[in-house]
Amino acid sequence: MRVIRLIVVLALLCSPLAACGGDGGDADAAPSVPRAKKNRFNAAGAYGSVKRQVALGPRPSGSARSRQLAERIRRALPRGRFAAVPGGLRNVVGTVPGRSPGRTVVIGAHYDTKDIPGFVGANDGASGTAILTQLARTVKPRRVRPTLVFIAFDGEELPPGKPEDQFERFALRGSKAIAPAYRGAEAMILLDFVGEKRLRVPREGSSDIALWAKLRAAAKRAGVARVFPPETQGTIIDDHVPFIRQGVPSIDLIDFDFPCFHRRCDDLSRISKASLDAVGEAMMELLPRL
Repeated sequence: MRVIRLIVVLALLCSPLAACGGDGGDADAAPSVPRAKKNRFNAAGAYGSVKRQVALGPRPSGSARSRQLAERIRRALPRGRFAAVPGGLRNVVGTVPGRSPGRTVVIGAHYDTKDIPGFVGANDGASGTAILTQLARTVKPRRVRPTLVFIAFDGEELPPGKPEDQFERFALRGSKAIAPAYRGAEAMILLDFVGEKRLRVPREGSSDIALWAKLRAAAKRAGVARVFPPETQGTIIDDHVPFIRQGVPSIDLIDFDFPCFHRRCDDLSRISKASLDAVGEAMMELLPRL
């Protein structure tokens, strides 16, 4: 994704003294990420998914490991299927039927990683995909009003050799390809950068205000309101943008104040079960009320 308004991001290099190692526990997150009052989301399952994705190594779009992961996601999603993306890429789509015919809500995340040697994208890619698949496995058919369409996007990252200042033109390939098919959706919720320790997710600048208010209300009921502060960060070009351009109210759950953005220190040690759980429980509280 690319920021189109100023956001201050810590650009810390990993060093022997930096907090880039560890066993992936929650000690660092415990003081700041509240424990949810609900217990419907399987955070341990989501963390296991992040771990398995990271174990594959780098997963840039079109690579053998990316295609291997896509097959795993297809099997994990209910009614999982591939949807072709130009350039030989593949989105993965799953569906949970709702009670109200004709109503659709899209939940998305990208599963590819930036094409950087050694970059495993634990937060940037794996965390959103893990919550997406766990939600799809947890929500029961017809327990919510709209049909839920879960989409794991391929090709979110900029292809090698393309300039960063043309991110919007060349990246977001999966979401651009599939968004027109869901122009009638009532809402789109994107999960990106949602697993890091000390998670804080302010409203992204282009995210729909009314839908964001519903998310914050759901987070409050789940006991994790502190993770979603009443603040707005800059506007970010991400996989929700093609849906906005189709007229779909959309929000991007992203904590862009992440020191390991597109750095090799974005590894499993950066991930917190508490953070995954906070987002998962907020979503579990939100979806039945849409």
